[in-house]
Amino acid sequence: MQSPVPLPVTPSGPAWPEGPGLHPVPDAADYLMGEWTVERTLFDLGTGNSGSFRGTAVFRTDDDGRVLHTEDGELRWGGMPGRAGRTLVLLPGPDGTCEVTFADGRFFHDLDLRTGEWSVHHPCAADRYEGAFAAVSHDEWHARWRTTGPAKDHLQRTVYRRRPAAGA
Repeated sequence: MQSPVPLPVTPSGPAWPEGPGLHPVPDAADYLMGEWTVERTLFDLGTGNSGSFRGTAVFRTDDDGRVLHTEDGELRWGGMPGRAGRTLVLLPGPDGTCEVTFADGRFFHDLDLRTGEWSVHHPCAADRYEGAFAAVSHDEWHARWRTTGPAKDHLQRTVYRRRPAAGA
């Protein structure tokens, strides 16, 4: 298990969930299946600029047993709205954890929510991505990413909320 990654900068926004109120998740892939709303705040800590992303995240199994994580929505940055999205792939492990890769198969990070929280780091060229995940309940989880590098000092905070199944 990786040690917690400190993410010291916390611009205004929702409080980061922690402590005994977290929701242990025995199987990350099973927990994430379905459709989620996404509310993300973005901060450029170097310039003071901020923005947001609002959209959906869908987790579904493909024909190979992998879990595809696809996000789509509207990004607002610098007063300008635009479409944005991404696709990640989760490779479920037998112990309830996942390996997360980029769509092209490159390793991104591990994900282990069995205690309800997980911290990771990902080196990317000259940049460093530090992430933290917290499962709040069956229907809500949070992610936080701090990116630092020669030309970057960014913070992203995301709240995912489960959308009810059609007809529910």
